[in-house]
Amino acid sequence: MGDWWKKSVVYQIYPRSFKDSNGDGFGDLQGIIQKLDYLKELGIDVIWLSPVYDSPQQDNGYDIRDYRKMYGKFGTMEDMDELIQKAHDRGLKIVMDLVANHTSDEHRWFVESRKSGDNPYSGYYIWKDPKDGGGEPNNWGSSFCGSAWTYDGTRGQYYLHFYDKKQPDLNWENETVRREVYDLMKFWMDKGVDGWRMDVIASISKYTDFPDYPEEPGRRYYTGFMHSNGPRLHEYLQEMNREALAGYDCMTVGEAPGSTSENARLFVDPGRKELNMIFTFEHMNIDRIPGHVNRKWALKPFDVRDLKRVMSDWQEKLEGHGWNALYLENHDQPRVISRWGNDTCYRKECAKAYATILHGMKGTPYVYQGEEIGMVNASYQLEEYEDVEVKNALLELVEREKTISREEFQKAVWNKSRDNARTPMQWTDGENAGFTSGTPWFKVNPRYKEINVEEALKDQDSVFYYYQKLIRLRHQEEILTEGSYRLLLPEDESLFVYEREYRGRRWLVAANLTDRPVPAGRLDGILYPGCRAVIQNRPQILEDGMMQPYEAFIVES
Repeated sequence: MGDWWKKSVVYQIYPRSFKDSNGDGFGDLQGIIQKLDYLKELGIDVIWLSPVYDSPQQDNGYDIRDYRKMYGKFGTMEDMDELIQKAHDRGLKIVMDLVANHTSDEHRWFVESRKSGDNPYSGYYIWKDPKDGGGEPNNWGSSFCGSAWTYDGTRGQYYLHFYDKKQPDLNWENETVRREVYDLMKFWMDKGVDGWRMDVIASISKYTDFPDYPEEPGRRYYTGFMHSNGPRLHEYLQEMNREALAGYDCMTVGEAPGSTSENARLFVDPGRKELNMIFTFEHMNIDRIPGHVNRKWALKPFDVRDLKRVMSDWQEKLEGHGWNALYLENHDQPRVISRWGNDTCYRKECAKAYATILHGMKGTPYVYQGEEIGMVNASYQLEEYEDVEVKNALLELVEREKTISREEFQKAVWNKSRDNARTPMQWTDGENAGFTSGTPWFKVNPRYKEINVEEALKDQDSVFYYYQKLIRLRHQEEILTEGSYRLLLPEDESLFVYEREYRGRRWLVAANLTDRPVPAGRLDGILYPGCRAVIQNRPQILEDGMMQPYEAFIVES
């Protein structure tokens, strides 16, 4: 056993959108198998699969009906076994998604639980009587809009769901529930799975006195800190480590909304024996207005200084106390070059600049499918979006409460919707971007003619080959995994610059994250003559005495 994940690069696959092997318009396990050699060529080490379990697909598989069975459109258990084996044959590891905060309401446990308050499964979920006089037990809100409580007429009580009403939250106070989760984890690790990405794991412990949130004008339901970091969270994670993870050479990364660089240590300090790393949301929230009634759809302009502050804070606070998970995109986040960059005039330079900043840091980098070819957001009509989050927000915020206009909401969706990352993978400039020979489950981004894997592999200056080089550096250069981190020019409004040092070596990582040239003089006293270029995204560093739009490089001095 060892910390193999420290020198690894993880590639996330969203299976329904990756590759369809049988023409039904839906990505599948055999499609992933067909592309293993492509992933090997990219150089990644670990594949993280978003959920492939049996599911009604209300939330695209994050509503699980059976943890030990594959969803039919993805394939069979034999297909899954084949994927694990063929990945391992190529030296690639497989990490699966553990969704244990909630299940589908079609899971056998919930079907039984809702029947009565005194059957063996009655305590598997969180049930509460109506308030005196009727109504929800408290004012907690779902992250997908509306109340976090739904009344069940069969049982005569409300059940809790932090997400969609078809995703009831499990009751982790129940020891039997915890044993069920640990058993299913061991089932998969015994099959050869190499670790877990744990969905909203920071929410598994609830405040069992179910207090109301403080009232705020214009808001009926509230989400916030009470949805994360409950009183028994770390007790549960330590128990999970002892009962399920110990004895397996596996990697764990937890999704931890509401966590800060300070309390992150509780999750990832090796001495506490909980998780290897967690995903922070702090840098993902820098472009939203805090506390706004429209939540993630209330946008504020991107500021490079905010990104530097948050990402550097995590680098510094976890130094000597744990390991960082580095990401800018995933299945819940839009394409970064469309969100914070320029996806038209400087698409390739911008993609490479953000990659340079991320992969130069200390931690394990995560690449989301299509990120390595510079895929971009899709500007569809609101009715064309598939995501339950968009549909619920449209209904509640636009149509019912009218706190945001349809036009404003559409602009926010174009910028922030999860569906921006869920359009089918663009393999070729042919029909349906080479994703399927049938009708795709979701509309292909119309820019696939210009942005696709086939084009990227032919272009030696493509985003793909830049990522390939960054990944190779991660494997070869100890300074990336062991070196110290120091942010430079923290108040500069355009440049993200930091240094890494290890055993007398110094690397300077720099990027201009704007579409305006910046005088090279800003780097005086930082960038020294005679530096050796490690990687750069333009033919010449600081051409004409300027740092060009989205120019990025790593140099050794």
